[in-house]
Amino acid sequence: MWDPTFAALADTGLRVLRYDYYGRGYSDRPDVAYSQDLYIRQLTELLEAVSIKGPVDLAGVSLGASVITTMADRYPNRVRSLIYVDPSFRHSFPLGMTAEWPAVWNFLTALLDERGWADEQLGDFSHPERFPDWPDRYRVQLRYRGFRRARLSEFVSNADFEQVPEVQRVGRHPRPILLIWGKEDQTVRFSESEGLTKTMPKAQLVAVESAGHLPQLERPDIVNQAIIEFLR
Repeated sequence: MWDPTFAALADTGLRVLRYDYYGRGYSDRPDVAYSQDLYIRQLTELLEAVSIKGPVDLAGVSLGASVITTMADRYPNRVRSLIYVDPSFRHSFPLGMTAEWPAVWNFLTALLDERGWADEQLGDFSHPERFPDWPDRYRVQLRYRGFRRARLSEFVSNADFEQVPEVQRVGRHPRPILLIWGKEDQTVRFSESEGLTKTMPKAQLVAVESAGHLPQLERPDIVNQAIIEFLR
C-alpha cells in the first residue's frame, strides 16, 4: 500500500519506517487477541527495537488511522504529527453469533466468504482497471496459516472499543495533523471528512480528485507532494 509514498519520502532524505501488522502481510500470526492494545504494543516495541527514541510522525491509511490515534492519545510526547489517509476509526458494535460460535464463523468464512476477499479489494480504487494485479498481491497473505483467525480475532477483540473519546482528545492536541482523502472513496466516504475536521479543527485537509480509498496509490503525485510539504 505504501510503496510509492515510501520511495518518495526516502528519496528526499527522510527516515522512513513501514511494517505489517501482526496477522497481516508477512508478519507473524500469533494465536492471541488482536486487540488495539496488541497493535499499540507492536508499534512501541518496534520503535524501541530500532532505537527510535524521539517523537515520530505517524501515517495511517484506513484503520491504520485508528492505531496511530490510539498511539497519539496514550503516548502524546512520542508523536510529533499525524497523517491520516482516508481514515477509519473503531466503534463498538454487537457481536451476535460471531463470538458465541467462532467455529461456525470460521467454517462459513472459509467456505463462502474468504475466496472473495481478494477481489473485493478492487473496490478501494476509483479506477480499478489500473491495478489488475491487486487481488493477486492480496492473495499472498491468504496462504499463511492464521490469517482468517487473526481477522476474526480483530473483529471480536475490538467489539467494545469506542474510539470517539480518543479522537476528540487527539483533535484538541496542538500537534499538526494532515488529512488526505480520496473524493471518490466508497469505503469511507469523503463526506465524513466534514465531521472529522470539526473534531480536529487544526487539521489540514487535502481532497484528492479521481481517487478512492487508496489515494496514495491512485494519485501519488498529489499525495506524496502534500506529505513532503507537510513534514518539511
